[in-house]
Amino acid sequence: MPPKAKFTKDEMINVALAITRRSGIETVTARKMATELGVSTRPIFTYFKSIDELKRAVHARAMCVYRERIKEGLNSDIPFLGIGMRYLGFAKDEPNLYKLLYLSSDKYSDGNSAIELVKYTQELIRDTHMKIYNMTTEQADLYYNALWLVANSLALLIVNNSCPYSDEDIKAIYGRFSVSYCKAIKEIPGFTENTYDKDAIFSEIIKK
Repeated sequence: MPPKAKFTKDEMINVALAITRRSGIETVTARKMATELGVSTRPIFTYFKSIDELKRAVHARAMCVYRERIKEGLNSDIPFLGIGMRYLGFAKDEPNLYKLLYLSSDKYSDGNSAIELVKYTQELIRDTHMKIYNMTTEQADLYYNALWLVANSLALLIVNNSCPYSDEDIKAIYGRFSVSYCKAIKEIPGFTENTYDKDAIFSEIIKK
């Protein structure tokens, strides 16, 4: 009878996830795993055919961590703000996981994880936007996409340690953009369909 494995597959994924959190997915190697676990490299390949297979498991686990973090935002008084702040909190608290999911190649996933997560969050918040802001599906998706561009811009600053804004500044940025975009969707005919007369609208605005 072969000796009982000292570590489970799940425990190995957790160790690899911890390494990724500290220093990035590229630092997950057989030697590093063996050192962390206090074993030879052989047990690692009992569960994984290659280190790339282990990294794919880490990527999948990171997706779960992200989804759970984002879902918490729905419990906020202003759900879109709650989700937006948790998204930025993820970039701040888990920069290496953020880079893995949003800024790396798709080598460790079956598709584009960034697009998948954007769609996941969009579907998570869509009904709430439709209910709170009395929007159609098309309007809610347009509103989300615009706000997500703002969130992504801020996240890139945060993950690179170059964000000059405090949490209060960021909430104000979200708020101003949210009000202006919601107003445009509601009050400018053809805005959602992109059939509005941009020149005419700007001409009216600058007269005020």
